Amino acid sequence: MNFDPTVPEPDHHEAQPKQGRAFRIGIGGPVGSGKTALVAALCRALGDEIDLAVVTNDIYTTEDADFLRRAGVLDVERIEAVQTGACPHTAIRDDITANLDAVERLEERFPGLELVIIESGGDNLTAVFSRGLADSQVFVIDVAGGDKVPRKGGPGVTTADLLVINKIDLAHLVGADMDVMTSDAHRMRGELPVITQSLVDTPDAPEVADWVRKQLV
Repeated sequence: MNFDPTVPEPDHHEAQPKQGRAFRIGIGGPVGSGKTALVAALCRALGDEIDLAVVTNDIYTTEDADFLRRAGVLDVERIEAVQTGACPHTAIRDDITANLDAVERLEERFPGLELVIIESGGDNLTAVFSRGLADSQVFVIDVAGGDKVPRKGGPGVTTADLLVINKIDLAHLVGADMDVMTSDAHRMRGELPVITQSLVDTPDAPEVADWVRKQLV
């Protein structure tokens, strides 16, 4: 049997109408790739111009939500934590109920909400959001995994609406060739966009923030 690693598992949830609710952007990627740091950067960059809130996913803890609350990037009431109790992809793709409930609580709490960022727990290259949960998906990888990661493919790399290659300031320390990494990413993704960034050098993630703004137009 031939197996195509770029094709995600079937999505059992239909995309929901966007009218009358906040736009939802899912941010996924492997453990340690910088998802929470990116969410914090987006909150800093967009919080004064967009009415937004965040849902975080962790298996057993509320660590990511606690980090965002301590960082003061949003009012604490705008951050909801989901404890998945299982592999993170389960709660963002298979049984999305807990995340939908968290989003609905935020929409009830903040009636003018325009954007909800949903951060997945750390997972592998196959982890993609159900379109019943996220209207757009950002997939985050980082240079510490090596420049081979984009060419390994997987639905996260090949099908996400935006691929972010993070921590590029560390590339020379881990022996990652950024030319190889970016060219492989574009080859695997075709016309889908790729952004490389260092949150050390650009702490407000300006290119990703601009991409988010365009999703809301």
